[in-house]
Amino acid sequence: MAVTTLDPRTALVVIDLQAGIVAAPTRPHTGADVVARSVELAGAFRARDLPVVLVRVSFAADGADAVPGRTEAGAGGARPEGWDVVVDELSGHPGDIGITKRNWGAFHGTGLDVQLRRRGITQIVLTGIATSIGVESTARAAHEHGYHVTLATDAMSDMDAEAHRNSVERIFPRLGETGTTAEILELLAKTR
Repeated sequence: MAVTTLDPRTALVVIDLQAGIVAAPTRPHTGADVVARSVELAGAFRARDLPVVLVRVSFAADGADAVPGRTEAGAGGARPEGWDVVVDELSGHPGDIGITKRNWGAFHGTGLDVQLRRRGITQIVLTGIATSIGVESTARAAHEHGYHVTLATDAMSDMDAEAHRNSVERIFPRLGETGTTAEILELLAKTR
């Protein structure tokens, strides 16, 4: 099912479009393409006085606030200076909401839910990198929190094309509605 409607109080939530993540090789869309489509959506949301939430992942230099627990993938290692800075194309808008997360999803351990509820938000549109990690985790939590979820499938990408496809085809239809940037912009123009 494609995206059918946008609530009058919908927010755009952009996941991890920051220097160190956008620069990574992604599939099926490049980081630059994901940023460009997210910028287009952000401009349309701002023009309608709808919230734009810029989520970034970051950790203390010593890693003390990173998620604990043993994994087969390991801890990830040191990151270069500035890896966690939101890309210039999206930053610099004083009305935007900034959220720093330390987990895959943007809800746990952050003020995202409070920020959305206090603004009367009932629906979110998600973009970002990586589809199967930060975007999917945030979509799952948004669904569990009772938000209507819309996923801009051409404004997200992953390090693994199969992981992206799995999220888009198998997981997202159970959490919300999917659509392209153009479809979402068309609905947004009809909303309000």
